[in-house]
Amino acid sequence: MTGGFETIIYRKKDCVGYVTLNRPHVLNAYSVKMRDELFEALQAIKEDDEIRAVIINGSGEKAFCAGADLTEFLTAPSVIDARRIRSRRDIWRLLDEIPQPTICALHGYVLGSGLEIALFCDLRICSEDAIFGMPEASLGMIPGAGGTQLLPRTVGVARALEILLAGERIDAHRAFRIGLVNMVVKKEDLISTCENLAIKITSLDPEVVRRIKRLVKNATNVNLVTGMYLESLTVDLLKKVLSEKKEVQIR
Repeated sequence: MTGGFETIIYRKKDCVGYVTLNRPHVLNAYSVKMRDELFEALQAIKEDDEIRAVIINGSGEKAFCAGADLTEFLTAPSVIDARRIRSRRDIWRLLDEIPQPTICALHGYVLGSGLEIALFCDLRICSEDAIFGMPEASLGMIPGAGGTQLLPRTVGVARALEILLAGERIDAHRAFRIGLVNMVVKKEDLISTCENLAIKITSLDPEVVRRIKRLVKNATNVNLVTGMYLESLTVDLLKKVLSEKKEVQIR
């Protein structure tokens, strides 16, 4: 599956999956259709063992994603229907569960839902023109896709509250200083930088990569003693898996 979408572009190149938000005429605003298509693409990626890394970016010059499409806001027939649909097509949980490392290439406006998508990714690289923010409170809303949970885990409680309540937009270099992004690069180097990082990741044993990712993500949910125990178990299990794989290759 590499095409047939209206609001995103999905393709595979070598061992890397590319997902591009593709509504540049509305700053790649996150819509119901985009949610459905992202769910389909991300589910395919999750189940594709050939894909070892994922790059998510936005089309156009002005934005990665400027947030939810407000023209569709609260248009579901009822809250119950909205929650039922969300449970079936929860791209946020899917992003969190994808075993391959996800790299987010960020440029221009990265607001609201756009920032939440980025926060669910493992690595975030942005160009110098990137602008980050969570404007929901100023609109009388609360971020509903992980913003209040992922932001403090990423930049700390105080800075998260500043972003969420003061509503100030953050430029690329401050985003780097507070740990919101891993790296700031020139706009023309954004995709190539992400691709070089993906190449480094795909050169590693995929079993090793997936288990490291799982351990690191679990680290924020367990205490140190439990985390060290899980790490030890994983090391022993990985030795067994790699040994069995080597035996199969020899045969």
